[in-house]
Amino acid sequence: MTIYASEITSEQHKADGPIHQRLLKAYYEAIPYVKGDLLEVGCGEGRGVELLAPLAKSYTAVDKIVEIAETIRQKFPETKFLNMNVPPFEGVADASFDTVVSFQVIEHIDQDQSFLREIYRVLRPGGTAVISTPNITLSLTRNPWHVREYTAAEFTALCESIFPSVSAKGITGNEKVWAYYEENKRSVAKYKRLDIFGLEQRLPASILRIPYDILNRFNRNKLQQANEGLVNDIGQEDFFVSDEAEKCFDLFYILKK
Repeated sequence: MTIYASEITSEQHKADGPIHQRLLKAYYEAIPYVKGDLLEVGCGEGRGVELLAPLAKSYTAVDKIVEIAETIRQKFPETKFLNMNVPPFEGVADASFDTVVSFQVIEHIDQDQSFLREIYRVLRPGGTAVISTPNITLSLTRNPWHVREYTAAEFTALCESIFPSVSAKGITGNEKVWAYYEENKRSVAKYKRLDIFGLEQRLPASILRIPYDILNRFNRNKLQQANEGLVNDIGQEDFFVSDEAEKCFDLFYILKK
């Protein structure tokens, strides 16, 4: 996976604003659960390091993208960075962390149950994992960067097969957020009508990624140009956690060992 794909949003792109803020919300909502030694699995560009690291006794980041390691080390010299594909979490000892966070990662993992088992393994007794992943019910199109996406019921069943305590929540938004979602939905539908041969579902993911990235970036820019006020005005404060996970953009689960 390349860090420059449209799959990874950035605050550097104004058109990414609503999606970036939605993903950032998970870090804010994780704050009450962070304590002791913290492991983040799939840290990406380090969106949450500045927010969560000061709350923990220690912060360890895991990601497979080599290019980001130096950036994170320079900005946050107190953090530890492990470069690896997961699962397994090679070199990470059993029961070595009090908190694990992993946002928008499990949908990229082939062995999702093994991934959760590894999180369980490295947590200390009584430890907490906070995980987010897209809710397929509200996905607008197939994402070729994702191995799979889940319904709330599917993700609950997966988590309950490993963790004794599962709290199923979700991240949703206010009227501004839903207005953006509906605009995005209408725009994506126009592109999908052109796919008369159903290539979106039939093409291998590796082939679909390039056109997906191009159209995704074009669509976000178009939405930003058409309604700059709506796109630019959406911040993380416009998102909130709901107990109705099945109606939310992202599933947001708190798992206890």
